[in-house]
Amino acid sequence: MGQVTAAMVLASACMAGVALAQDDTPGQGTQPVDWVSVAIGFAAGLSLFLYGVTLLSERLREIAGDRMRRTLEASARNRVVGVATGTVATLVLDSSSVTIIVLIAIVNAGLLTFAHALPVIMGSNIGTTLSSQLFALGIDEYAPLGLLAGLLVTVLSKAERWRRAGMIVFALGLIFFGLNVIGDAVRPLEDQAALVRWMQRMETPLLGAAAGCAITVLIQSSSATMGIVIMMASQGLVSLPAGIAMMLGAEIGTCADTLVATLGRSRDAVRAGVFHLAFNVVSVALGLVFIQQLTGWAVASAGDVARQIANAHVAFNVLGTLLFLPFTATIARLLSRAIPDGRTEPMPPADAVPARQAR
Repeated sequence: MGQVTAAMVLASACMAGVALAQDDTPGQGTQPVDWVSVAIGFAAGLSLFLYGVTLLSERLREIAGDRMRRTLEASARNRVVGVATGTVATLVLDSSSVTIIVLIAIVNAGLLTFAHALPVIMGSNIGTTLSSQLFALGIDEYAPLGLLAGLLVTVLSKAERWRRAGMIVFALGLIFFGLNVIGDAVRPLEDQAALVRWMQRMETPLLGAAAGCAITVLIQSSSATMGIVIMMASQGLVSLPAGIAMMLGAEIGTCADTLVATLGRSRDAVRAGVFHLAFNVVSVALGLVFIQQLTGWAVASAGDVARQIANAHVAFNVLGTLLFLPFTATIARLLSRAIPDGRTEPMPPADAVPARQAR
């Protein structure tokens, strides 16, 4: 319910802002827009998208959660293997937040030191870029086929594993169907000069990053933020500089749930959560400094803006990991000094991983 409410708030705020901008600039010769219909369609598509992301994360965790927990415990003691494990875990669980929250629980239980957890956190950032690549494929028009196939497999199969597989396919179809609904909702806005001017403000790096961060915190999903940005870019409503700036902001906004997961945990668990925030903040700061270079590379990597934003998302996270991975031991020592051991005993690890935010 919280994500649905956030979807309605976000849709209403965005459309109200654009409507006010339209009212301030009469006489532009544009067709009138039914803002209520646009807002309702946008909120409906975003709600379907968020539910699909949550459903997919839950079903994947049912299948691979315990196995992935054991894999994280066993393979995170080598930096390169740790990055690979974090990447694969996020691909399998379809959520970097879930991966990091599971990791925090493992660290809190004393099964893994927080220093060994740092490369896994870096790898989880890389793993979440797969969703951006999928969104940029433009396959949302085939979403009903996924919904139908997933529903048939779920209803007709007697084996539990096939029913779970059917739910995964259904969730994927729901995700792309939600994106399709969002695209249809915003299509009437393509020729609105007021919206173009409003979105051009997002090309200011700090403003675009702040917007991306706020949206991600509000709807509790950086994947949803990237899906919206990429979909609107494919409609010509978001430019490449604005899309990259909002992508950078989403990297910070996604830290909210993992920070909440550290409350009341051991010092090592807190250090792991703080590292996630600090790593993303520093990486985003560097991304903002070199945003022109990142934008130039994105332009050369693909022909359409949606694909360029998705490629920039991959490049940013891979480069950030390569830059800081050699210094994880030093970072761990600094965090140990900044957050010294306390006298309180760590709480037992949480058995249930919150699925409110799926990245």
